[in-house]
Amino acid sequence: MNIKMIAGTATLPNFYKNWLHILDELNIGAFTVDLKRNITAINHCAQGLMNLREAEVLGQDCREIFTGVPCMVSCLFQKNRHDNAHEPDILLRDEDEAEHLITRLATPIYDNTRKVIGCLTILQDHSPIIDLINRIHYEERSSKMILDNLDVGVFTVNRSGLITFFNTAAEKISGYNRSQVLGKPCALLFSGKTPSEAKMLQESVDTGEERNNLRGRIITKVGVTIPIKARYMALRNEKGAVVGGLATFHDMTLVHQYRKTVRDRYTCYDMIGKSPALQKIFQLVDVISESDATVLIEGATGTGKDLLAKVIHSASQRSGKPMVKVNCAALPDNLLESEIFGYVKGAFTGADRDKPGRFQEAEGGTIFLDEIGDLPLMLQAKLLRVIEEKEFYPLGARHILKADVRIISATNRGLEQLVAERLFREDLFYRLNVMRLELPPIKERREDLPLLIHHIFRQLCTSKTRSLPVISPKTMEILLNFDYPGNVREIENILEHALIVSKNDVIHPQHLPEYLQKRIGVLKAAKPNRYPNEKQRILEILHKNNWHKGKTALAMGINRSTLWRKMKLYKLSYEISVDPKVP
Repeated sequence: MNIKMIAGTATLPNFYKNWLHILDELNIGAFTVDLKRNITAINHCAQGLMNLREAEVLGQDCREIFTGVPCMVSCLFQKNRHDNAHEPDILLRDEDEAEHLITRLATPIYDNTRKVIGCLTILQDHSPIIDLINRIHYEERSSKMILDNLDVGVFTVNRSGLITFFNTAAEKISGYNRSQVLGKPCALLFSGKTPSEAKMLQESVDTGEERNNLRGRIITKVGVTIPIKARYMALRNEKGAVVGGLATFHDMTLVHQYRKTVRDRYTCYDMIGKSPALQKIFQLVDVISESDATVLIEGATGTGKDLLAKVIHSASQRSGKPMVKVNCAALPDNLLESEIFGYVKGAFTGADRDKPGRFQEAEGGTIFLDEIGDLPLMLQAKLLRVIEEKEFYPLGARHILKADVRIISATNRGLEQLVAERLFREDLFYRLNVMRLELPPIKERREDLPLLIHHIFRQLCTSKTRSLPVISPKTMEILLNFDYPGNVREIENILEHALIVSKNDVIHPQHLPEYLQKRIGVLKAAKPNRYPNEKQRILEILHKNNWHKGKTALAMGINRSTLWRKMKLYKLSYEISVDPKVP
């Protein structure tokens, strides 16, 4: 499916060209414009929705072409623009005079230097679904069959808010089997103690008026938060009396990933975990983000230090300015100084012009010094001056430059040990260590494994526009009982491998990487009581969860059948002890 590009559009990054293709496949309209508001590309779906052809619009001013689609959002090219903006739903007529209800979303297009070079507009057509819902009656069995085959999540509730119907797409999105939610309050699907989505649905039932939520959230069965776009309406019988409510919701994971990539802004929602260690970090992020204090993030490779730094920056008052990353271990020592602090013309042979460093690029924002433990001692002294005096000399310069930059550093090496070995300056360590966050490895927060596996697997499937396969119980047991020395990054690699190898809708053990299959074989051959404190650990977690086996298995990151076998092995039952300290 080719999208013809005109002169001047060669600067449009391939990332955005690919998105036009992807959105076409999802039946979502999209077009791009440059800084002069000239249309540079338009996909087939957008052409059909607006009854226009590519040859008619390329190179034309969008304000003249789309007269039937007024741009009601704040202009994205102005200083006070929003990085993402949406406007009220609008009605369009196609070439057959059929009406389409359109939701419009606009976002800037950036080049490699984060400079705005254009705008991407997305058009989502909701009319076919609404038309179908308007035609059906609640009592009709055939209507439920139709709703069950839609690729949009649909559920209905009675006047009390109890779920009475749950279609197949809703099962796939939420992870719940309909038998687990029928007759239950719809609030269990949504996030928060008093979820606004449940309130909006109840308001529709009470008032008979439709409600929309473009930025809703749903909680899956395993606890992963998924962004949704939902529509709520009253459900009437043939006599017109309100008998309940109906909700339709779209999984917005793909759009959410797109927004993160374009805006480079992240929240704690992007870090998955319910373990006490991670929850403590989430609480500290809110406090840390309000200050400009330096932050030191420690953790093993693959634990998410880079992502946590982005979360802190995005939540701070500097989020509107750049976040610049420097990997201190990736560059040779002789190039690192000029890369971080820049240089002036004539500073060394070949320096034929001034080159700004990373601190200048991050002015007003945040600089993220990854692998800070590998920073040479000579540069450590220069970094210390930046922190203490907020100024530095570019290489070869005679004039001081001021630095209004927040510093976040990260390392997978213990800085205290490096200080003891005289490989890292003690005074710099204390300057960097104002706020310290330690990300635990996966093996220390096994209760987060089910959440991480489902979340990462879902993101991989969404990015590849592939339907979500089922992970077989045996495969899940293998995944939950592996230590993941590579942490989150290794989970991503294993799941992507399985997704590529698998050709059907079920992920089996043979789809996992060979080294993992061999590793599990070794573990099976080991003695079942290889952990001397395992019995005590199981007993304590059982007591903590009031002997609820499902919650205990989830907390331990193992399958219920595995828990049952271990309880049988250690002869654990509720009657043997009421004191978790008794072995």
